[in-house]
Amino acid sequence: MKLSEKFTKGKCVFSLEIFPPKKDMSPDTVYKTIDSLKNLRPAFISVTYGAGGTSGDNITGEVAAYIKGQGVDSAAHLTCVSNTRADIDILLEDFKAKGIENILALRGDINPERPPKHDFEHACDLVRYIKEKGDFHISGACYPECHTEAKSFEADIARLKEKVDAGVTHLMSQLFFDNEAFYRFLDMVHGAGIYVPIEAGIMPVTNKKSIERMVSITGASLPAKFTRIMARYENNPEALRDAGIAYAADQIVDLISSGVDGIHLYTMNNPYVAEKIYAAVEGLL
Repeated sequence: MKLSEKFTKGKCVFSLEIFPPKKDMSPDTVYKTIDSLKNLRPAFISVTYGAGGTSGDNITGEVAAYIKGQGVDSAAHLTCVSNTRADIDILLEDFKAKGIENILALRGDINPERPPKHDFEHACDLVRYIKEKGDFHISGACYPECHTEAKSFEADIARLKEKVDAGVTHLMSQLFFDNEAFYRFLDMVHGAGIYVPIEAGIMPVTNKKSIERMVSITGASLPAKFTRIMARYENNPEALRDAGIAYAADQIVDLISSGVDGIHLYTMNNPYVAEKIYAAVEGLL
């Protein structure tokens, strides 16, 4: 089922994100994670873009196909920063062969150790190319606190509008910890004439070091309430995990109450955390 068909007025879509195993890891661990997460009845599970991405090495597609085999819709991430058109052709054909119809089209992060290809400079270029290659549903990413490389917030919104005009019919947001920032962002995108469904990306705090790394990459702001949690429990991993679960659940309750289109939970392949958050908000979904 195409993701755009899941969004109906007055209903909040609940979806999850996982990442595929590394090359030297067995996929069985990820499959066990999926077997647990499917019990949360997500509308779909997205799979981040794995290493490789050439013929015979499409681990993202493999995992997305497994999810579909478990009776849950899936979406495969696809990045273009390190891929040529020929590479993308191979991946798209593999997606078709596996019955994958939902793609999250991304530029991808630039790796200084791996020179980027230049067939696609921006995600919107990839979106246009995918539209030419088959009947895929194309999702895109958005940045509630502005992409770190954008010249300005206005420029970032203009780029997002270009992406939607190119064929994106559903957006998933980068993680954020300040709901007010997300609401301001929605006002901006609606003012720019962007009205596709936008899911709020929520990442629970379970590890201080990993969150600091994500904040450094994404530029997400940290509200005072959040930093107090980090400071108080940074030396108590179990307490930090529980406080992080509570904070994420509070975020989601507020977002649902404010009528957001959907919640996209970054699970970090941790079923325990996802299950606790789902249990806290299930009645509102």
